[in-house]
Amino acid sequence: MTPATESGLALPDGFLMGASTSAHQIEGNNVSSDWWAMENRPGSFVAERSGDAADSFHRWPEDMDLLSGLGFNAYRFGVEWARVEPERGQVSRAALAHYRAMVRGALERGLTPVVTLHHFTSPRWFSELGGWTSPDAAELFAAYARTATGILGEGVRHVATINEPNMVALMHTLVRRAGRSSGDSPGGRREGAAAFDPAAAEPDAEVTRALIRAHRAASAALREAGLGLQVGWTVANQVYQAEPGAEEVAAAYARPREDVFLEAAREDDWIGVQAYTRHRIGPDGPLPAPEGAATTLTGWEIYPEALGEAVRHTAGVVGPHVPVLVTENGIATDDDGLRIRYTAAALASLTAAMRDGVDVRGYLHWSALDNYEWGSYRPRFGLISVDPHTFARTPKRSARWLGSLARAGRLPEAPAAAPAGVSSAG
Repeated sequence: MTPATESGLALPDGFLMGASTSAHQIEGNNVSSDWWAMENRPGSFVAERSGDAADSFHRWPEDMDLLSGLGFNAYRFGVEWARVEPERGQVSRAALAHYRAMVRGALERGLTPVVTLHHFTSPRWFSELGGWTSPDAAELFAAYARTATGILGEGVRHVATINEPNMVALMHTLVRRAGRSSGDSPGGRREGAAAFDPAAAEPDAEVTRALIRAHRAASAALREAGLGLQVGWTVANQVYQAEPGAEEVAAAYARPREDVFLEAAREDDWIGVQAYTRHRIGPDGPLPAPEGAATTLTGWEIYPEALGEAVRHTAGVVGPHVPVLVTENGIATDDDGLRIRYTAAALASLTAAMRDGVDVRGYLHWSALDNYEWGSYRPRFGLISVDPHTFARTPKRSARWLGSLARAGRLPEAPAAAPAGVSSAG
């Protein structure tokens, strides 16, 4: 167990404190990707196009300068498959050089790079072949992972193959329901896909199996490179809470939506936890948020304790030999004071789990920047605001506060799990 101090929990040596992003959500003009094609298709269910996003494809040095200057020691970012391999078998040397420069840039600034190889977007050609349901999907993804070792060899240690595979499989179900030409996105036109309710549908079983095969094939390819890479993937943790008498119903909900993906990580080097809120399950299925509960810009109940519950559940499924890395946690709000209060309570719940022996290796906040949230720019998760016209970056008070914790090497203790303004939901 990690020892506590009077001023908080002392972070273990090597503990990562930083923030996360994804390539499509911040880079801009990801023109060879399937999401770009979907955004720009006439009649698309995607409400708002990504466009230039935060222009981080060109401004990544500034992003890293800010994160390093704020006191963080880690940065999770994505390599975009559609840039690396815009056409099947045609690798862009320029894209490889770009991402190698990003890895070097992070290391030069004292930021440990945590690199994600797939974060919801794929090359158009891959989707046209059938995407994850293509017979060759696993080998195509593994081939991309082998190519990516030319980037990762610059000094990366932590690699995530696929971000939130459970959400990828779920989106297949939702998109199929909505229809590719539908005028409504699964999450609503203003809030984008980030606002959809993951309890409202079940992940596509065929896609689930395909993603697990692809993860294992890519993991093998990465390890065969002999670079000492620590390989895992990240799961969207839903924190299913059973009402009295609904334990079996909740377990049935959790298995296809979360637990099967956690079980697939039992042979991995680490598992990524991504938690934001909870989902209450009654005898007849999902329940709405408690009456009067505060919600975020995505419509989620504000329930910061979800983080601690998620890491405990994850550790219980994967086993004690697979360490946990919190790769996303945050809140969509325009109230930065609320962001601080939410994050303080979330970290306190994480601290309690660590004190109880859960092996947690880091905390990466979502998101470093206000960014594109899969159909809308309205949900603002960022520690750093981005002017949509000039792309000027402005760190928020929450960024300075969280950075100060990173500098101090401390996390809030459990007694502070509900700071002023954030009450624990019952």
